[in-house]
Amino acid sequence: MPRIRPEFTKSPYFVDEPGNWHLKPGAPKDLQVELTNYLNNLEEIEQPGTINGIQIEPYER
Repeated sequence: MPRIRPEFTKSPYFVDEPGNWHLKPGAPKDLQVELTNYLNNLEEIEQPGTINGIQIEPYER
């Protein structure tokens, strides 16, 4: 299933450096908030209700 590309990545202010996503100076405030929220959500690895949040116990024999 393809992932949806966030809107801020389509902005001319967005800089897509590997491991260093950031915005150029002068980026609109709403764009800054969107990027910050996106990056903060990446830190929640086991968020309930998401694919990453599903925990499967290892099978023991």
